[in-house]
Parts: sequence; structure tokens; C-alpha cells
Amino acid sequence: MPKEFSRSQRMAEQIRRELSQLIRDEIKDPRVSWVSITAVKCSKDLSSAIVYFTLMDSSTSEQTTHALNNAAGFLRKQLASLIRSRIVPQLKFIHDNSIERGSEMDALIARARSTDADSDSE
Repeated sequence: MPKEFSRSQRMAEQIRRELSQLIRDEIKDPRVSWVSITAVKCSKDLSSAIVYFTLMDSSTSEQTTHALNNAAGFLRKQLASLIRSRIVPQLKFIHDNSIERGSEMDALIARARSTDADSDSE
């Protein structure tokens, strides 16, 4: 019987949950406020993980990315104590702007629909 989720997917989900809590509770850097972890992708051998995050204020994404990547060693050490695994992956943080792009697309679609509705009523 095949497994529904691979080990790397299960580890990625656990890392996402634990990192969300660690960033909220342990990181005191003001550049890392209002960070939400959206996804984690682990390599097959669990040696590295890419962590995608979003922000309330996307204008500070570059500074926040830099701050999170600087704190990656600390976060990895904290993860090692929380996750029961022989290997804890190296962390790399990347800003995820898909939510912003999605809202821009929604706005474009709404504007196109209102333009079509205005032209149909004439």
C-alpha cells in the first residue's frame, strides 16, 4: 500500500508548524514582525529546506528576508530540539508574493467585469 505523503512532505509540514511558533515566540528582531510561513519544501534527503513566508507590509520583504536568513542557524538549532529527527535541514527563507499577485489578479478581473457590465448596459 503506497504512502499518501512522502517523508519529506511530512517533515516539511512539521517544520512549517514549528517555525511559525518559533518566529512568533523566540525572534525579537523588529524586522521579523507579522511574518507568516506559507510553505516549506524539503529536499528528498532532508539536507535543505526552502521556507516561503508572507508579510503584512511587503515593502520590507528584503530586510525581513535578510533578517530571517541571518537567524536561520538559531532557528535550526531550536528546531533540532523540537523535531525528533536525526537530520534537521539547512533553512533558506524566500518571500512569497503569490498572495499579493492573487489579489492584484482579483482586482484586474473585477475591473474587467465591471467594464464589461458597463458596456453591456449601454
